[in-house]
Amino acid sequence: MIRIVEDVRDVDIYLSLRKQVGWIELERQQAGKALGNSVKVFTVYDDEKPIGMGRIVGDESVISYIQDLIIIPEYQGKHIGSMLIEHLIEYVKSITMPGTRMMLCLMCAKGREEFYEKHGFIARPTPDLGPGMIQYILQ
Repeated sequence: MIRIVEDVRDVDIYLSLRKQVGWIELERQQAGKALGNSVKVFTVYDDEKPIGMGRIVGDESVISYIQDLIIIPEYQGKHIGSMLIEHLIEYVKSITMPGTRMMLCLMCAKGREEFYEKHGFIARPTPDLGPGMIQYILQ
């Protein structure tokens, strides 16, 4: 049975999921700090097997980001990613203060735009919004 569990901040699960989808390898300490500093972590299980994860990071007031939306390859295309992202969106709605609005942002992997657009996200730039930008800091 597929279920979403809140606040499992297990470094081994996180690193394993990242590896299964071919993402850049992180140091254990870096991964632990990322999980620890997340506003909320949601892990998707099939029975006892971790098959996905999504994190919310941000200030819990003005802006939140969906980070590390992961579904391992053998479970992709089964609407589990949609279930997870809707869960993340509902969580952010639940922490948005009455009478205010919260920006919910993410960085989309190339080729995944349609998935996020189905869930209400808009691509930038638009006539009113400039492009999203990034800078990697290397040490």
